This record gives sequence, structure tokens and C-alpha cells, in this order.
Amino acid sequence: MADVRPFKALHYDLERVGGLGDVVSPPYDVIDAAGRAALLERSPHNVVEIDLPKPYDSGGGEPDDDADPYERAAETIGRWRDEGALVDDSEPALWALTQDYTAPDGNPYTRHGILARVRVEDYGPGKVRPHERTLPGPKKDRLDLTRATRHNLSPIFSLTTADAWPLVEPATRGEPWGEVTDEDGTVHRVWRVGDPEVHAAVHERLSQAELLIADGHHRYETARAWRDEVGGEGPHEYTLMALTGLDDPGLTVFPTHRLLSGFAGDPERQERLAAGLKEIFDLEEVGLEGIDPGNEEGVGVFGYTDSHTKRGFRLRLRDTAELDRLLAGKPEPYRRLDAAILETLVLKGIAAMSEDDIAAKRGIGYAKSVPDSLALLEDGSYDVAFVLRPIPVDQVRAVAGTGEIMPPKSTYFFPKLLTGLVFNPVG
Repeated sequence: MADVRPFKALHYDLERVGGLGDVVSPPYDVIDAAGRAALLERSPHNVVEIDLPKPYDSGGGEPDDDADPYERAAETIGRWRDEGALVDDSEPALWALTQDYTAPDGNPYTRHGILARVRVEDYGPGKVRPHERTLPGPKKDRLDLTRATRHNLSPIFSLTTADAWPLVEPATRGEPWGEVTDEDGTVHRVWRVGDPEVHAAVHERLSQAELLIADGHHRYETARAWRDEVGGEGPHEYTLMALTGLDDPGLTVFPTHRLLSGFAGDPERQERLAAGLKEIFDLEEVGLEGIDPGNEEGVGVFGYTDSHTKRGFRLRLRDTAELDRLLAGKPEPYRRLDAAILETLVLKGIAAMSEDDIAAKRGIGYAKSVPDSLALLEDGSYDVAFVLRPIPVDQVRAVAGTGEIMPPKSTYFFPKLLTGLVFNPVG
């Protein structure tokens, strides 16, 4: 059961800041210090100044004063309000969002979403379900930022079992409130929907819906922690979400490929990996041009290459007996998930990686495309690449429906949501 409501947003005065293009940013967790500095060169009002007050890496662009970065973000919000760069809505609204994009598969799509505040619930059937494991570091960072700013500065991307887009679509037939094209070429358009009748209809349509968090698990767990920390009733019981129906024709999910290091200078480890793969999988040489398994059918189908042979192979799981033994007690949708198969049989099995190794990215990295994977092998950053298939939305839904949580980076929802469109007050 979802409690979806309009909210009195804090947002940019687009005339004052010159439009969305200079002030929005990608999600905080893909921005390094150099990227942060580049965004601030576009505009001193770029949202990265408040959403990422403390860069995660130690590169250039980190603020050089001794002030608390989170308090500095809160003070910046106050100053921007005083300058007129940020304004508070006096009436609640929903915000309709479209994203026109060309996907990694080369096809054009339009994804639809509704920006709203949603009551924070504990995970469970009929409520909110996660689908990936999270790490403690980002959760602490987001909680410290929430404590200081008292706002949700970036939306959580959630999928809904009912689709409310048709209810807000009429409001999108006029000129959008804001429009921006990002570096990937995605065109983001936003409309303010102030009609109370539409608000009530959306609330009713989604009242029995289940929400599946697609992107923003750390932010949702932060919202739960903030709700519990404050206690009682109030705006802290809600969090900012972008809601997309599971049946939306523009919803696509792409794979994240696995890269391993520590093999190039270790022939014994190379041989152990090769022997282990031959024992578990049927191997077919397909060349590097055929390494992408695409949408091939079967359980446990992967592309494989490494920096020492520079040959491309197709791996097909020979049988599921050992997998089912190792994952006894796990539901079948999880046991048939490519990311879980690779983690169980190869990463933890043949490569002898621990849960902590995987969580801390020790000896493992990720890439969004096959060309990026091959480039990272070519430049020596990694030694081995496993190319995964896209996960169908229905499979994501099936795994989440069991209450099981997928391995990290199991899914890649594209495009990402921009930060800086609207902010939700939570205190």
C-alpha cells in the first residue's frame, strides 16, 4: 500500500538561474571531485554544491575550508533562498517527468515518471521492496546531509505495480516548466501539476500499489533512519520519489558487466580460473565481436574474455545441480539470476572472493557496456571480463517479490534521474 502525495517543493527560479541546464547534475554517486568542480564552473548555483558538499575522492575541487560540509550545504540553501535562486511553492503539486533517450541498445524510448512525496514504510509485501544490497558509507553520508539540510535533494527511482501516468499526462500537453538535455543526450522535461483532483486520483490509483526501488536504495534507507530518528508525525515521514509504472513502455533495464583484477601477473591463478570455468560451463569461442550474450536463452549464459588470451568466449552453465546446492533455501527466481550465478559459482567459488571483497570492490569492478569492458582490459585496469545479459523487468519483479535482495550492480536502469529538478522538505 503506497501513500503518494503532492508536496510544496523547493525549486530553482529558472529565470534567476538561467534555466535547468546549468544547475542540475547527475546522481551524487557518479560524481568525482573533478566532475564536481566542472559542474560548479557551469554555475555557482549548481545543485552539486548542496547535494555533494564533500567529494568522495581526494582529487582536485574539494573545498579547502574547515567548515562542516553538511552545515555548509544547509547554509548555502539559505543563502540561495535569500538571493532568490531557490523559491518555496506555496501550494502542493505533483511533477510530471518525461525522459526521451536512446538506450545502450541503440533504440529510442520515452520513460514517464511522477515526482511525489511517498510515505516511508518498512520493507515488506505490499509495501516497499528493495532489490539490491547496500553499503554503510553512503547511508551515513546521506543521513548527515538530511540532518543538516532538512530536504530530500535527489529523488529515489521506484517502480509501481499500478501506473498513474495517464492521470497526469493531460498536464504535459502544454509547455514544460523546465527542460534540459544531459550529456548522454537524454531530454528531460518537467511539468508542475497543481490540480487537486489529479492529486486525489493519483493517490487513489497508487493506494494499493507495491513499490520496487529501482535506484536509490541508500537514500531510502536514509529516509527510514531519518523517520525513526525524528519520530512522531510530520514531513519526515515522507520521502521524494520518481514513480514509474512497471508496464511503462519506456522502462528498460540493462546489465552491468563484471571485471576482475589480480590475474595478469599470476599464471597459477589464470590456470585455476580457466580450469574452473571449463568444469562448470560449456565454452564456445565466439571472438570478441560476439562476446555479448544479448538476449540468448538459457540459465547462466555469459560472455568472457581476458587480457592474456584476448579471445572471446560464450559460457553456458552445464547444469544447475551445484548451483542449487550452494543456494539451497534461496527462491528459484534468485537462483536463476545471472548476477547471482556468477557471484556464487565464479566470484565466491573459483576466484575465492569473500562477501567483503565484493562489497568493498576489492579485485572487482563494473562497466556499463561491452566496449567499456574491453577498454578497461586493454589499458590494464582489469584482467578478466564477464559480460552479462540484460535482466527482464519481470525477473527483477519476481526476485523482489520473494523478498530476496540481488547482488550489487545486478541492474542498470537507464537513463538516470537528474538531481536538482525539485527538492522535498522533510523537517
